[in-house]
Amino acid sequence: MEQARRSTTSQRATGEREAEWTIIWILTERASVIVQGNDLRKAGLKVTLPRVKILEILEHSGNRHLSAEDIYRRLVDLREDIGLASVYRVLTQFEAAGLVTRHHFADGMAVFELNAGPHHDHILCLDCGRVEEFGDAGSEERQNAVAERLGFSISEHALVIYGHCRRTNCPHRGTTPAE
Repeated sequence: MEQARRSTTSQRATGEREAEWTIIWILTERASVIVQGNDLRKAGLKVTLPRVKILEILEHSGNRHLSAEDIYRRLVDLREDIGLASVYRVLTQFEAAGLVTRHHFADGMAVFELNAGPHHDHILCLDCGRVEEFGDAGSEERQNAVAERLGFSISEHALVIYGHCRRTNCPHRGTTPAE
């Protein structure tokens, strides 16, 4: 019995080390996001399998903007035993640690994306929910000029432009925003 307990404890420790290395690899693959296991611990985050799985989904999803429900459905598809409440809790912890950014687009549902890469803004189709990311130096300069004129120093900002896709044969029409 004691040997079985030690074996289980050893397997758990090995799994946690593998999870930690997976998180480090995922995060270091993104040039602007280098977070070590110690940084996660400093933020109060222990390296756990649910955190690893959620990071993997965020990293490898074709859609960079996922709701907690999207992530949960993918975990269910992968036959992972991680509940929806745990997904919400982990995402909130990731947000507090600066690993993800939470957005509230047109429908008000929170979506999350990894905090990686250069600053970007978003444009959202009100018909199909498709979100495109873009960066525009002229837009950034104009926002800085407006802030300066009004006596502000910008600490952060988020720009979301809402519109309607003009393509008559948009491949995203007929799909839901979460797809």
